[in-house]
Amino acid sequence: MSNEKATSLFDDAISRLDDAAAHAKIEAEALLRLRRPKAFMEVSIPVRMDDGTLRVFTGYRSRHDDSRGPAKGGIRFHPNVSPEEVKALAFWMTCKCACVGIPYGGGKGGVTVNPKELSRLELERLSRGYIRQVADFIGPDTDVPAPDVYTNATVMGWMMDEYSKIHRQRTPAVITGKPIALGGSLGRDDATGRGAYYCIKELEKLRDWKPSEMRVAVQGFGNAGQHVARLLHADGYKIVAVSDSRGGIYSAEGFDIPSLIKMKRDSRRLEAVYCHETICETVDAQKITNEELLELDVDLLLPAALENQITTDNVANIKAPVIVELANGPTTSDADEVLAKRGTLVVPDILANAGGVTVSYFEWVQNKAGYYWTVEEIHRKLRPIMVSAFHAIYEVMENKKIDMRTAAYVVALERIGEAIAAQGTAEFFVKT
Repeated sequence: MSNEKATSLFDDAISRLDDAAAHAKIEAEALLRLRRPKAFMEVSIPVRMDDGTLRVFTGYRSRHDDSRGPAKGGIRFHPNVSPEEVKALAFWMTCKCACVGIPYGGGKGGVTVNPKELSRLELERLSRGYIRQVADFIGPDTDVPAPDVYTNATVMGWMMDEYSKIHRQRTPAVITGKPIALGGSLGRDDATGRGAYYCIKELEKLRDWKPSEMRVAVQGFGNAGQHVARLLHADGYKIVAVSDSRGGIYSAEGFDIPSLIKMKRDSRRLEAVYCHETICETVDAQKITNEELLELDVDLLLPAALENQITTDNVANIKAPVIVELANGPTTSDADEVLAKRGTLVVPDILANAGGVTVSYFEWVQNKAGYYWTVEEIHRKLRPIMVSAFHAIYEVMENKKIDMRTAAYVVALERIGEAIAAQGTAEFFVKT
């Protein structure tokens, strides 16, 4: 077994602290506090299935840090959800919120389940059951969940409704990513992809890219992957490969992304098609695996699926000179070192996919104020936050001559450290 596989996801995530701490102005006590989650909960969720039998699912919620504000982070339903994964994701959320300067800490939750095996009613019972078990752990001023892998606006609506029933008052600010009719925010559906798109557009300016000459591969054609592909395609970028959990498709000529999105949404299949109005025709394309997509000779690689996709097993075959991480933790720390030495520019997850949590913050603010913004206002507020964060991190990268991921953690650690130090540390209490 390699060292990479022997290291837990959480330990691998925390190892980023040491890399960044050497370049950041942060007190030792702050780093000590960030090495462990502030609180962690494991729950059992009994669910009555449609056939009358009872199944008990395991759920988790981790609150990593709340020095800068309430914890914030999604809830995922996936067969591989584990305590280590949830803790790692909560840590990344702490750093992500600090990266873009929004007043949140980091949290994350999940249930170990394959939601594709559940009926709609079973999924609702599971969603409501999870909230019943964690209702005392979350709250609009404590810990604010959101959608994640295999959860969506409908699931968030069920969860918000269940929490409101428990507390006997409508509490939309407890959860973000809800349906618009239940207090959700316009612009939340494409926020993660749009945030990454804004980062790519800044790189386009810095590197004088010509969109029509840029070949792009997108691993993961879910919400984030679809929207960033759609926005880039509209600007003339050539999207030559996309994939979902079942595999991918490749065409050197590029795909008509709106047609692929229509097919995916209508049939839940990813097929190479060109659609005119309601008629879709198959186009020539090569079927590839997710692994093959990562190793394509493209100008821009966008991992938008799950964590641990680029590892020491395949990093030598990664050809893209620029990687923009829409997924959380798609690159292991060992593989990251190889990419950095090679000169590959990696726009890290805690910056690239922060558009989602930023618009979640907008939703939370709107819920608390009872005043809602137009989608144009959302986009107008999101872009300067992403652009400012991008340039702050890029400047640290260049000034300190470090990779962009380490620079992102430097920015995040200094902001978190400032909040922790403001509460009092040994440097304040102990006279030397």
